[in-house]
Amino acid sequence: MLDSIFSPAIVYSRLDLQESPRIIPAENGIYFWWIKSLPDIVPLDNCVKYGEYHLVYSGISPDKKGKPNSKSTLRTRIRTHYFGNAEGSTLRRTLGILLAEQSAFPLRRVGSGKRMTFTHLGEQWLDEWMEKNTRISWILDPEPWVIEENIFKIVSLPLNLKGNEHSFKSILSNFRKMSIEQARILDIANEVGLKRKKELC
Repeated sequence: MLDSIFSPAIVYSRLDLQESPRIIPAENGIYFWWIKSLPDIVPLDNCVKYGEYHLVYSGISPDKKGKPNSKSTLRTRIRTHYFGNAEGSTLRRTLGILLAEQSAFPLRRVGSGKRMTFTHLGEQWLDEWMEKNTRISWILDPEPWVIEENIFKIVSLPLNLKGNEHSFKSILSNFRKMSIEQARILDIANEVGLKRKKELC
């Protein structure tokens, strides 16, 4: 089991999954995010490596322990991370916050003001960054929450928050909290023109 996690037979890019969405199985399992580089504040020294990539985050689908009625699968969850936005993806929000200085797209309130994303342009920037810098792998398991608990004990995963006791957790939590507080102070981002332009394309 550990060999298939630490040395996956294949890892996929965002483009791979965009072109062939059914590559991702609509089943239970645990997925792993491999990232090439992150800001220096993120400790990568003890992370598992795969070529030039570091294993920094894992997720499960469904999370029957935390959400007993969840019907999500690997396919729905991974697609949310790769093709959704920061409102629905903890991973996208974390990455966008850590990369905000580089992207110049801070977390913002959008729409009615109840949702927070990096705006359409910021999410597109993050899509491109993820294509260049991330890869994903997964393994199937009927009860992935059991594997997750064990993995947290033996693997350094600096970007996981829930259920993880990594030394970076408090720093990351503070970064996220400050970004949310800043977003509440900033004006709601006006994206009406951009949406119309997008619809005409």
